[in-house]
Amino acid sequence: MTKLSMTKVFILLFAMAFSSLFGAELEVGDMAPDFTLPHASQDTINFDGVTLSNFQGRSNVVLAFYSADWSPGCTTQMRTFRDNFSDFQEVDAEVLAISGDYVFAHKAWIEEEGFQFKLVSDHLHKVARMYKSYRPKIAMNKRTVYVIDKEGNISYINQNYEPGNQRHFNALTDHLTSLEEESEF
Repeated sequence: MTKLSMTKVFILLFAMAFSSLFGAELEVGDMAPDFTLPHASQDTINFDGVTLSNFQGRSNVVLAFYSADWSPGCTTQMRTFRDNFSDFQEVDAEVLAISGDYVFAHKAWIEEEGFQFKLVSDHLHKVARMYKSYRPKIAMNKRTVYVIDKEGNISYINQNYEPGNQRHFNALTDHLTSLEEESEF
């Protein structure tokens, strides 16, 4: 075997090992990867955490990955969710906003902004990696939104959610409305 073909074999084996380590891309219809992470809410800091699968059979879940508490774009995104929180409640959707910030920072931000939903701490970015929502070059989450339906399946993905973009928010809430209408039949 030549040196060039051995290099190609090594690269192929490395790529196969790397892809199995980090998993395939998630798609609509896939079972959502489960997790348990600590969170802050208006009432408390919970180190035991919130578990995604606990919502199965009860409510749809919006997973909103974002970069950092207090950053301008993320503040716009979370304020939009806060200001339109009744839209989520009307369609029986739980919002879990996930960043790498610690729960203490989350709690302070909640107190300052009045967010009605949980801010979840994924400090090691394990969940963000599972959901292809991590930017390793800057060690932060990217802004993505997933909807997990009541059966635990991914029903909506926006890998480039833009805060302040009304079309993106409307697409999310329209999808949640369609899920709720489907469940009424």
